[in-house]
Amino acid sequence: MTSNSGKASDTDMPGYKETLHTLQVELVKLQRHLIKNDLQIIILFEGRDTAGKDGVIKRITQHLSPRETRVVALGKPSERDRQSWYFQRYAERLPSRQEMVLMNRSWYNRAGVEKVMGYCTQQEYETFMRTVLPFEHLLVTSGIQILKYYLDISKKEQQARLKDRRSNPLKTWKTSPVDRAAQRNWSAYSEARNAMFHQTHNEITPWHVVKADNKKSARLNIIRHIISNVECPDKDEHVATPDADVVFTYSKKALSSGVIEP
Repeated sequence: MTSNSGKASDTDMPGYKETLHTLQVELVKLQRHLIKNDLQIIILFEGRDTAGKDGVIKRITQHLSPRETRVVALGKPSERDRQSWYFQRYAERLPSRQEMVLMNRSWYNRAGVEKVMGYCTQQEYETFMRTVLPFEHLLVTSGIQILKYYLDISKKEQQARLKDRRSNPLKTWKTSPVDRAAQRNWSAYSEARNAMFHQTHNEITPWHVVKADNKKSARLNIIRHIISNVECPDKDEHVATPDADVVFTYSKKALSSGVIEP
């Protein structure tokens, strides 16, 4: 599997705008099908800071109906949140019929940022890891389709993006203490990610890994993958075929071979 890294590869990607337009038309078809058939879809986006979650969500939702599309990006939990069942504030934001919900970080925040930064106790972490799959499987049984994506970037690429974020006046709102600790805690995040994959990858709600050093390639292939995984009789099967070198289902082999960033 290959990894396209660096800003030059983003800039020089031929046909990007045309391909994105074609895929966004397919997303509109998908949404019409979702509304017509009372479907419910939730898409989780996880990954290191600067992995490109904001960008891909923006391109997915850009031309969809805002009435049936919601983006959820929860901030710091309140005192009430901390005293409640962990999944409660996420459950309140699940899709109703005819809705698509995209989560920019999800309940897996506990398996990543909270674990690494010490924002939860070891007992809270272990409880989460033990109960997250029963929670997800209950949602699936209730009729909610779940897609889980982990955007995987290299340490070098993250360093470049963090530098750009700090110097770009249009992106300074994204900076946070978690951001500033990202490179220092690289190994700890890798360890937490590996444990998350090992314990929460399963046949019902599998993890899909996205090679995200090239933002544009990642965006296009995530959209293709979403379209390919939702039953829609009007979709263009050829257009909806993702590049298996960019988006692939997690496996231990991909982790041990270095295909997933160490």
